[in-house]
Amino acid sequence: MDELLDNELIAKISRLDLASQKIFAGKLRGERRSKKRGESVEFADHRPYAVGDDIRHIDWNIYARLDRLFLKLFLEEEDLSLHLVIDASGSADCGEPNKYLFMQQVAMTLGYVGLVNFNRVTANIMGGISRDAEGNIREDFAETAEQAAANSLANIRNLRGRRRTHDLSRFLCSIEPGGGGDFREHAKRIALSRTGKGVMVVISDFLMKEGYEDGLRLLAGRGYDVFCLQVLSPQEVEPDVRGDLRLRDVEDEDFAEVTISAPLLKRYKQVLGAYTEQLRTFCAQRQMTLLTVQSNTPMDMLMLEYFRKRGLLA
Repeated sequence: MDELLDNELIAKISRLDLASQKIFAGKLRGERRSKKRGESVEFADHRPYAVGDDIRHIDWNIYARLDRLFLKLFLEEEDLSLHLVIDASGSADCGEPNKYLFMQQVAMTLGYVGLVNFNRVTANIMGGISRDAEGNIREDFAETAEQAAANSLANIRNLRGRRRTHDLSRFLCSIEPGGGGDFREHAKRIALSRTGKGVMVVISDFLMKEGYEDGLRLLAGRGYDVFCLQVLSPQEVEPDVRGDLRLRDVEDEDFAEVTISAPLLKRYKQVLGAYTEQLRTFCAQRQMTLLTVQSNTPMDMLMLEYFRKRGLLA
């Protein structure tokens, strides 16, 4: 856990809380104050009585003084879920700093914020490889690491409270990245299994040959504000390579022979920029928020500046 979330960062984020573009009321009464008026024990305000209001909420002390009917309003407590989705496919295991380690740190930090504020926290890891103590692949039906990663969708559900912090960190460290995976199928399973309402944060590089569109369509809406965090390594943004190379796709083992030149690098950056902008437009059209960052982004800057500006944290 110390590698994912240190004490210095904990001190900086101690006053943060999850936010949402909408105000959600969960199925359970939580320990989270809402901007709505409800029926908790903490007084908020008065408003004039209107025909049809519950007379049990009339403030009779004010009536005795002013001979007018006013209703007592209270701060309602609501249950807000945080659902973390982490991409552990092979493309996440690259870069310096490592993209997957950065994704783990983001998930751990957001999860900590949710847990200490008594939100329900659920995490899914798409793809990746889970091994036992002897280093063997845990998927009984999988003969190779690639098959295990393609079929894997690990999860830990409904954590609440600071005491579950270590459970979350153990889960995030239990899966190593590798192989490919079907983003659409994983998203479908996540969409069908999620309950309640809240905020979903999808952490990935979104570099998927099959495309991200179908998967994100399945995750959109249905009671959740979806926030997409695209993580790229500095080397992917500014490649430092030259000459004749034979490149291998880490997920499907495809090969390509290329000659790296200045014009090709310029074209690569244009294509990457267009791809990211297309992803941003796709998300905006479906009321999702996209933030693209590099894996060398300081975690305190990401939490205190970027996420707060985008409305994920407050």
